[in-house]
Amino acid sequence: MKNNVKFTRMKQGITQEQLAKKVHATRQTIGLIEKGKYNPSLQLCISIAKALNKTLDQLFWEVEEE
Repeated sequence: MKNNVKFTRMKQGITQEQLAKKVHATRQTIGLIEKGKYNPSLQLCISIAKALNKTLDQLFWEVEEE
């Protein structure tokens, strides 16, 4: 899964810690999501999208393997 969480967060001037607090997660979890090393639950994806005022499609998408 690829995502635009880091780009969007940084563009809005929000730290990982601030985003984590908004979505009731840890800063480490946000960091792992941004690196693509953790697949968040749908609920967490929705919370992140709402916190960043974006849609799920704008933040997250699947990459098809060939």
